[in-house]
Amino acid sequence: MNTAKDEIAAAAPTEAMAPTAPTALSRGLWRCQTCAGLWRPPPQAQAIECPRCGSTVYARRPQSASRCAALLLAAALLYVPANLLPVSVLDSLQGSESDTIFGGIVLLWQGGSWPLALLVLVASIVVPMSKLLVLSYLLVAARRGWHRGRPRRARLYRALVAIGRWSMLDIYVVALLAALVRIPSLAAITPGPGAIAFGAVVVLTMLATHAFDPRLIWDAPRPR
Repeated sequence: MNTAKDEIAAAAPTEAMAPTAPTALSRGLWRCQTCAGLWRPPPQAQAIECPRCGSTVYARRPQSASRCAALLLAAALLYVPANLLPVSVLDSLQGSESDTIFGGIVLLWQGGSWPLALLVLVASIVVPMSKLLVLSYLLVAARRGWHRGRPRRARLYRALVAIGRWSMLDIYVVALLAALVRIPSLAAITPGPGAIAFGAVVVLTMLATHAFDPRLIWDAPRPR
């Protein structure tokens, strides 16, 4: 274990300067994604058990890019109905009224609640779209082995993991209103089909983020 740490430490001073600086994998070391332990696998091993935490350790997650791309494509397809279909339906004595995500933002803005409107805009529209674009960028960059901007891409991935859960803000609001505003014969709020599609988009983008192996950012491109 000490030998593995020494080898990584020896490569650290040149990693920021050299576009093809040594990685743990290039030195025959595998990193556990659970406890961050570095281990040297036996020859021809496809997977090993982490001696520290017992997790399965791979050189790279099997089919990481393919799984991420499939989940990302499904999320992109659902993103359109998530924004076009109503996320909430209000049934009252005055009739039935439905609102999309953008329609709800407009109502909040016109009602003077512009801070909340901006919050919903960022959490429900900007963040999901940004996740789709950033994940696509990470996949293409990893596939082509782009050298420039690798530290920036690593920071982008960490940001995706950190902000992913906040995309559910609009769904939280609809669920809360549906639970609170339910007066028989007077008014009731129910989630619309857009809420289901939007929730699926958020879940799929979160799964795609975790399916992507960030170690692919530092790998050299595979020969075609």
